[in-house]
Amino acid sequence: MTTTETRRPRTRLLAALAAALSALVLAACGAAPGADTAAASGGIRTVNPYGGDPAMEGTPKRGGVLIMGTDREVVGFDPTVQNTNQAALAVYDSLMKLKPDGSAEPYMAKSMDSTDGGQTWRMGLREGVTFSDGTPLDAQAVIVNVQRHIDKASSPGHRFTQPIESMTAVDPLTVEFRLKSPFGLFPTAFAGSFTTGSLGQIISPAALQKYGDQIANNPVGAGPFVLGNWTRDSRMELTRNPNYWQEGMPYLDGLQFRPLPDTESRYASLENGDVDLIFGGYHTELLRGSENPNLTVYYGSGHGAEWLYFNHEKPPFNDHRMREALVRGIDTQALAATQYRGRMEPAHGYFGDNSEYQTPEAAAAYPSYDPERAKQLVAEYVAEGGSTTVVYKTTNAPNRMAFAEFLQAQMAAIGITVQPQFFDLAQYSSSVVQSRDFQLAGTVGGPVDSPYPAAQNVLRTGGNQNYGGYTNPEVDALLDRAAATTDDAERTRLYQQVQLVTNQDISMAYTSRGYLSTIAKPEVKGVVRYLTRDMFFATTWLDR
Repeated sequence: MTTTETRRPRTRLLAALAAALSALVLAACGAAPGADTAAASGGIRTVNPYGGDPAMEGTPKRGGVLIMGTDREVVGFDPTVQNTNQAALAVYDSLMKLKPDGSAEPYMAKSMDSTDGGQTWRMGLREGVTFSDGTPLDAQAVIVNVQRHIDKASSPGHRFTQPIESMTAVDPLTVEFRLKSPFGLFPTAFAGSFTTGSLGQIISPAALQKYGDQIANNPVGAGPFVLGNWTRDSRMELTRNPNYWQEGMPYLDGLQFRPLPDTESRYASLENGDVDLIFGGYHTELLRGSENPNLTVYYGSGHGAEWLYFNHEKPPFNDHRMREALVRGIDTQALAATQYRGRMEPAHGYFGDNSEYQTPEAAAAYPSYDPERAKQLVAEYVAEGGSTTVVYKTTNAPNRMAFAEFLQAQMAAIGITVQPQFFDLAQYSSSVVQSRDFQLAGTVGGPVDSPYPAAQNVLRTGGNQNYGGYTNPEVDALLDRAAATTDDAERTRLYQQVQLVTNQDISMAYTSRGYLSTIAKPEVKGVVRYLTRDMFFATTWLDR
């Protein structure tokens, strides 16, 4: 693997510290003339989290092509291969759909019910729904697709299938799932995003038979659009599905996705009119978008956060003292002032401070800023022969590079030497994070809509996004019980315990809430989205 290490001059590190001190002085004395008057808000407010208000947007217009900028190129459309694909829901739709409270409701499916406390589930399908190749969306099609996740252990949806004991086509439009034990959140397995894994985005069985291993490049779904032309690293074009199951939709003639991995270029492409909408990954885009009266922002803080992954299987962060030292060495007020223009919501655990899953006890368990205690912990580790030189890997986005400088300066003050390495997003995702080739790595792990499966992904032993190798049998049991129960109050209590124990363990170094967003021109209407940025495109239209 080829990596690029960038060493920053000491003068730039000192400048970063000076900027932090200056900003903190300004904050203490009141905003200077011309300063960001919204900084005192302490964060970026939730706005249009799940999309626009149809009652306020008027009658949808037909026609036009929506052009969008994404933060990476798509690997493919195979739901059993993990990758980020903003176009997947346009091609597939979803059998179930998440509601704002994180529970699931039928979408392409007509019903999903259990009469025995969550051990047996029956999914009813809508009559007359077909895939874009004319194949019926029936019970057997659902079974064929779920079986693919069962057969492929590396599939992001495989974990959802582990409770399944049997699947039966009761009739052409009814699938019965018998589970090994009660699983109260089983419907959400059919409602998740393509990126994090879902059983609900299904492929035509005829297409699976025709294309085999090439299905990733030849998707055939029952969604509002079909894949047309795809020139990798340039653009992907989708056209209207004339046989879409929702009558009168979609409104658009087509969609176009352009991979724009550079954060600055992606945002500039929206402001200069090259694209109609972008999928924002960072605070910088969200803040600039929220301050531009000519743009519409969609954002909700949800669960999850921005954090640093510790590699729990390698020194020095396999030692609790060094994890605690790093967290205690980060001044979040200085971080907010220098990296977030004073508008940052600090994170004190996987669930936000306003979440029902956060408790005072759990918040107190997460280490607070205390550089003197951090120095003591580092000294103890060094006295036992430990090395405090750490390679920190992150992307080459400008804000991530700036954070690396900030972290380098903060850690130097407590006795930890940070050596940053920077990668483009695609290389970082595959060669660093997914390959677990790091001591310390940065990531954006939120917002997400539902604690299941997101919390299991990152906190459970073997979770498909638990790249740091964190493991605690107690946490595993709590997460499993939270997914299994049908008692909402009990589920809340269990997730509160997850927050407490993982904070005590310092499973990750949380810095800020996550800032995934969708930012669009005001003429883009009918947006329906998840907090993860995944969109349902049937309702989208252009007012022009």
